[in-house]
Amino acid sequence: MNYPFKMFWGSASADFQYEGGFHEGNRGLITHDIVTDGSHERPRRITYQMPDGTLGSSAYRDPIPANAIGCVHEDVYYPSHHAVDFYHHYKEDIKLLADMGLSMMRFGICWTRIFPTGLEEKPNEEGLQFYENVVDECLKYGIEPMITICHDELPLYLANTYDGWSDRILIDCYVKLCKALFERFKGKVKYWLTFNELNVLQGFSHLGTRNSDAQTTWQAIHHVFIASAKAKILAKEMMPDAMLGAMFATSPAYPSTCHPDDQMAWMAQRRRLFYFSDVMLRGYYPSYAQSIWNEYDVVIKMKEEDVDILKEGTLDFYSFSCYRSTTVDRNDKLGIIALPFGKNPYLKSTPWGWPIDPVSIRYVLNEVYDRYQKPLFIVENGLGEVDQPDENHYVNDTYRIAYLNDHFLEIKKAVEIDHVEVLGYTMWGGIDLVSLSTGEMKKRYGWIYVDMDDKGNGTKNRYPKASYYWMKEFIQSNGNNLVIKDERGKKYE
Repeated sequence: MNYPFKMFWGSASADFQYEGGFHEGNRGLITHDIVTDGSHERPRRITYQMPDGTLGSSAYRDPIPANAIGCVHEDVYYPSHHAVDFYHHYKEDIKLLADMGLSMMRFGICWTRIFPTGLEEKPNEEGLQFYENVVDECLKYGIEPMITICHDELPLYLANTYDGWSDRILIDCYVKLCKALFERFKGKVKYWLTFNELNVLQGFSHLGTRNSDAQTTWQAIHHVFIASAKAKILAKEMMPDAMLGAMFATSPAYPSTCHPDDQMAWMAQRRRLFYFSDVMLRGYYPSYAQSIWNEYDVVIKMKEEDVDILKEGTLDFYSFSCYRSTTVDRNDKLGIIALPFGKNPYLKSTPWGWPIDPVSIRYVLNEVYDRYQKPLFIVENGLGEVDQPDENHYVNDTYRIAYLNDHFLEIKKAVEIDHVEVLGYTMWGGIDLVSLSTGEMKKRYGWIYVDMDDKGNGTKNRYPKASYYWMKEFIQSNGNNLVIKDERGKKYE
């Protein structure tokens, strides 16, 4: 049982969940710097100040008052400020990944390390130098860097001043960021992602918009489409050999029954999901877009040149996250963001209620490749679990090994049987990091344990888990340690 084909194997992270170094290197504030910690039971919150000085907060994805200014409150824990401190551990972390045999590391740029407010004319050299150090350290070990230019964030100043992506000025600010990065890293970085999980972005922390109504959100998304297309056009000029994609949350959805209305509900959900990638990979709005806009009484304001920009700036590949599957029912009401969480009685779930469904990754690979016929990257996948280290900080995470084993078998089927073109796989949080959805550390994904609790306490020392050594063997043996589920018995469970 092996992988007779080559692809990248790596780890993925986001700056505000992993990097830290909050007040170092002239870094400015980003929107996630005002998002508190939370838990599965207690939602994260966004903190702000009213014109009269009153402090307040709103639930993570809820609107904030129209005249509020996002800000940091004293005596509140914000996980992004220190995260797990990659800023000071990057050499150690990259060596740990290299010692596994990984061939790719996906990481996100903190926009405000390069332009602290977003409006500066010249980039911040300290920020560029930090990321160049990271890139060079990767290349030293033969690890291909993949850069996410914008991972669910923006400068807090642009959110407070312009209401984020609702204003077209953000397009120019973003393109300026791209130009600085392309100039610095051309010839060193081939693979780029313009945006992360655009199809689930909403609200102040992600889009910088105080309101999260349909008109505001869809208009902001249009501006993001134009920014991404302009980045691709610029990359073709500055880095002809580079490949640009974007990352989309792409959970499979199964109709809950064979009732025709459930089938139609499934179709509506998939259209809502692929609305974003249809524009960015095909270069135009799909015919069904108008029906979505009509549903919400949305009118997208476009400039005349936008049509040509979208057409010219189509992406080279599709990358996606896939952690779980869901079900769709005729009674589901789709919101602006089409991510239903229907339960599947045939699947077991994690402590956070996420179904474990290895077949889902083969499903998505086929669905997306059939739709676009472009290369695919799996850039987020993994198992968030409560790891229990022993007295030596060792975690015997056989459950994570089983999860990866079964998902890798399905990827193999997609390539060998279904002939899907898969360029690579980067597991989410190869080194433990802060959870985006809950803001806690106990939801761990990594091959490598980080000694830190939900409030940031701990040494932040790194300790390889059992899955680290399993993954190392997987890479060295080219997949010969994969075990078919029916044959493995009690080995991993």
